[in-house]
Amino acid sequence: MRQFLSLVLLCLCRSGCGEQRDDVHIFDTWNSLQNYALSLWHVRHYICSTIVVAIGVWVTVEYLSKNYNKQKNEDCFAPNIVDGVIQNGQLVQKVKEIHVAGVKIFFGSQMGTAERFAKTLAESVQKLGFPVEVIDLKEYDPDENLVEEVYSKTICVFMVSTYTDGQPNESAAWFCKWLEDATHDFRYGKTYLKGLRYAVFGLGNSVYENHYNTVGKNIDMWLWMLSASRIMTRGEGDCNVVKSKHGSIEADFDKWQAVFLSRVQALCKEEKNKCSGSCKKEQCKTKDQKHKEDANQNEEVPEKIKDYNSEEEELFETTSEEGSGVEDETESTSVLDVEDLGNHMNNMKAAKQERAAAKEVKLKTSKRAIGKNEVAEPREMITPALKTALTKQGYRLIGSHSGVKLCRWTKSMLRGRGGCYKHTFYGIESHRCMEATPSLACANKCVFCWRHHTNPVGTEWRWKMDEADMILKEAIENHQNLIKQFKGVPGVKSERFAEGMKVKHCALSLVGEPIMYPKINELVKLLHHNKISTFLVTNAQFPEEIRKLEPVTQLYVSVDASTKDSLKKIDRPLFKDFWPRFLESLKALADKFRVNGEWWTWIDYDHFQHLVKENKENNSSKMFCAEDYMAKTPSWAVFGAKQRGFDPVDTRFLRKRKKDISGC
Repeated sequence: MRQFLSLVLLCLCRSGCGEQRDDVHIFDTWNSLQNYALSLWHVRHYICSTIVVAIGVWVTVEYLSKNYNKQKNEDCFAPNIVDGVIQNGQLVQKVKEIHVAGVKIFFGSQMGTAERFAKTLAESVQKLGFPVEVIDLKEYDPDENLVEEVYSKTICVFMVSTYTDGQPNESAAWFCKWLEDATHDFRYGKTYLKGLRYAVFGLGNSVYENHYNTVGKNIDMWLWMLSASRIMTRGEGDCNVVKSKHGSIEADFDKWQAVFLSRVQALCKEEKNKCSGSCKKEQCKTKDQKHKEDANQNEEVPEKIKDYNSEEEELFETTSEEGSGVEDETESTSVLDVEDLGNHMNNMKAAKQERAAAKEVKLKTSKRAIGKNEVAEPREMITPALKTALTKQGYRLIGSHSGVKLCRWTKSMLRGRGGCYKHTFYGIESHRCMEATPSLACANKCVFCWRHHTNPVGTEWRWKMDEADMILKEAIENHQNLIKQFKGVPGVKSERFAEGMKVKHCALSLVGEPIMYPKINELVKLLHHNKISTFLVTNAQFPEEIRKLEPVTQLYVSVDASTKDSLKKIDRPLFKDFWPRFLESLKALADKFRVNGEWWTWIDYDHFQHLVKENKENNSSKMFCAEDYMAKTPSWAVFGAKQRGFDPVDTRFLRKRKKDISGC
């Protein structure tokens, strides 16, 4: 190689310089070129490596710059992105956790503004690369679908307007009604929506001060009460440009939307320390403060919830000698400083002395009145505190001691989704059944009471008493008004809605002890006169009243324990002779048995009404018993049938993820 280079350079030098050049000069130039060429040859590997590395760096930079935005979005929610983890010398693929699977935007709109905002928000969310769905609340079934959002890792946004008198518009009426009922129904439980992440934007007009954004506030409160997690402060759009925080309802929405999009991106990256929009002037708390607080406590507790909790704690049990909710007018839930404890105790002691003195004066006054052959006026069973609690639980109160409430099985059967056990056992059509009671009072304080012991208790009737005809009239009216709320609700069958407006059955089993009502026989007769069957439930503490009871369609006894000791622990009865009363009540019941090896548990309701009419025409001389109006049990309702007690006429809906909402 060296000889070849020498020859080439020699030829070049000779041809370029001519023969006249000095040989010494030629060879000096040749040596310099030769040394330079040899140096390059020795470092040839380094030169090639440098070129290859430079090309690789350039290609990598170009690739990363072009795919940066795409890769950023995929890191948040793409389900197929994996990380490589080396285990036992092998590369194992691990799927990244998805923090936000998408956004669902629910709207309830009257004039179209909420719908427009929902679609605008959907477009903004799509630009971030998230799946998004816009849903009209009128077409949404919360009973079947809302619980699914708990596990789907979606963020639910509710954009609702407030209509006349603070009521939801027609589009959101059913959803609000269902959500409110769920918060007060023990079968759903306080953690029913735990895991659901949501945000609320309400639309209203501050000109109507008493009802400004009521619907948005209520939905926020109800979701919170069911343990759903609020991701940011509730937004409120004001149509009143004078008082609007940002000059118009559109500007209010734009501001809220910007914070919402920021929160979604933060949740996507699981940045827990990022501001949730609840801080004043958006000044974030320090990390130390943030770690001390639960994620659900980022925001203030809604005022209505504070009021609700306070009122719930104000309720207490009473005997027939005590009132309900008198002493509890004070705020039992207020926070008290240690320095004020002495003054507070003194105030409580003074108040207790005043109540004792007032009670003594009242007792003396009552004795004087009785001594003069005057009867002291009995008090009302429903006190203000009790009325507030029961109304929030969905009761429609009647007079001073009665009430009705819509059973969830009534709602279910209106939609063709099956009825309760009364339909399976006895043929009672749940959508035509009115659940009521003429007495909210009870003689037991059962540990499992789903009314949280808010109802009064007593061993005898010492309250004001309403007439039976008034109770029945208002019970039917209130029940029909509750049924009317289902007009237009998705899934409700028109024929069953029409049937539901005419009460055919009455379950006297809502709460309390209906047989305590002194005019129970008169009420039963009126129900039968209106072609309404009677299903009366008793706790088996009034055997004499059971014996004196007029014929009812069905008499039902709650047997909660099998021994004296267990009954005392479970039902906690007020009567000292509770066990003999229990046994005597069972003896007072008519036995039911099989006929020729077949079950006859159903009721021939038409024939029953005929027997009642016959008995009345004969001045109660022509008595009848259960065997006279019983009907054969259909094959699908018999134990062991493949239908498992579900009427094949209806369609059974099964939840993907079951919640314990047992009961009736």
